[in-house]
Amino acid sequence: MININELKFDKDGLIPAVVVDAASNDVLMLAYMNEESLRISINEEITCFWSRSRNELWRKGETSGNTQDIISIKTDCDMDTLLISVVKAGPACHTGAESCFYEDVFISGKTHTKPFSLEDLHDIINDRKINKKQGSYTNYLFEKGLDKILKKFGEEATEVIIAAKSDNKEELIYELSDLIYHALVLMTEMGITPDLIKSELKSRHSGKEE
Repeated sequence: MININELKFDKDGLIPAVVVDAASNDVLMLAYMNEESLRISINEEITCFWSRSRNELWRKGETSGNTQDIISIKTDCDMDTLLISVVKAGPACHTGAESCFYEDVFISGKTHTKPFSLEDLHDIINDRKINKKQGSYTNYLFEKGLDKILKKFGEEATEVIIAAKSDNKEELIYELSDLIYHALVLMTEMGITPDLIKSELKSRHSGKEE
């Protein structure tokens, strides 16, 4: 464990802080801390930053509720950058995206495989709610509204039951995928993120033996 005084703050008394998701290791955001905000973050175990535009302290989620519980804070070998691992309660970005880093600047043509997650699908669905795309079924559902989304969710739930009763595993996987997709659309429409579901499930099983 190093002393805060050993960190190298810049001429304005700031140090960049890269925030990552403790579960996925995805980069969520880049912000800045001064010594006071860092000490607050350590003492309260939630992220607190220094706003360069407003010239004041700000606790992540103080208005949105999208707080970040700190798991660990590390520094690099030069001790001039922080890496903060967090468990987030809601999107990290003010746009509603899970991460602030969602705009592509360059995509390599090299073949590589990135694990796909429900969070990735949620991000895509959330983007469709914000940005319309011609011919998008997801956009169509959001445009039709909650009643249409609920109707489709009910239809997919029925199809899952039918597939299960017919003992057809491949069909069941297909129908469950449809159900999960429509569940994420419903969640997005109602402002519910995968993290909130995870938190609820965790609260039910914390301290219990499976």
